[in-house]
Amino acid sequence: MGMKKQDRFVGVLALLALVALIVAYFSPIWWVSLTAPNYPKDAFPDGIRIHFHFDSVQNGCKAAAAGTRMASEIIQGDISEATERWNPVLDAKKNVDKGAQGLDCVHEMNTINHYVGMFPIGTGAPVERPLAKFFFAFFAVMIVAFIVPWRRERVLLLVAGFIAVAVWMIFDQLVNGRLDEQVQRYVSDAGTFFKEPDRIAGWGENVRSISRGVIFGLIASMAVVVAGVMKSRRFQLLLALVPAFIPAFFLVTYAGWLWFFGHNLHPWGAFTVKPFMPTVFGEGKVAQFSTYSYPTWGYALLMLVFVCLGLALLIRRKQLREEPERE
Repeated sequence: MGMKKQDRFVGVLALLALVALIVAYFSPIWWVSLTAPNYPKDAFPDGIRIHFHFDSVQNGCKAAAAGTRMASEIIQGDISEATERWNPVLDAKKNVDKGAQGLDCVHEMNTINHYVGMFPIGTGAPVERPLAKFFFAFFAVMIVAFIVPWRRERVLLLVAGFIAVAVWMIFDQLVNGRLDEQVQRYVSDAGTFFKEPDRIAGWGENVRSISRGVIFGLIASMAVVVAGVMKSRRFQLLLALVPAFIPAFFLVTYAGWLWFFGHNLHPWGAFTVKPFMPTVFGEGKVAQFSTYSYPTWGYALLMLVFVCLGLALLIRRKQLREEPERE
């Protein structure tokens, strides 16, 4: 029951993909930046920049010079009469005092987006971000099982790994109350801009219901994978094929949420703009702002996952055609 040369190649490639996948989860995947003439390069060398991770949106700005004018000050100087019909909810001026220590560009971008009626960044992907760690664990178990060339051991590994992930997910989200915390955070973020508590509470319940559906849907998917691997020899290829497409899954989700933000503008914005599709990749223009959206090194890791698993799949597929299954 020893491993053959092709098995070792598959193992090395899959392990490399697994390491890249784990590191990518903790890494910035994509960055977005806004620049405008009002934001001088010496104070904002990277513009108003944020980094998208699988589980969060984080500040991408470097330290700003003390006394730097912030978004609320800059934009208020441009909107004159429009401000008479808008009562700013966020006051980004509080960032001035800590300018030399660092600039919170997530807060700054929320302030800018608010002027055109966009949702707060924290309300995006309210189901995907908190549950991302469990999907990564699901993919990790699949990759490890794919390495194993023997069917019986592969199935046992899948069962043990999936049970561990399912127990962790249920305990973390439902027993330990993390789902309730995430819903409260979502309601709080939405309430920063909206003063309709009943409507926001309804949104929160939607997030709760969808999250529960995804949790039990993921558990059902685990059962399908185990059953498929038990019954079909070629089904094992999906153990690598599905994780290989994580770069595509990210891009589709990212583009979908950008579309949502750009097509769900609200009338309280001080500036009126038509619904638009924010830039997914490259450079764009919105009002007086230039926008930049590009992958960062975390996405390169996802592409490494794709390449390694793709090569491993080709080797294993060749094995399936040429060799009998090993029990």
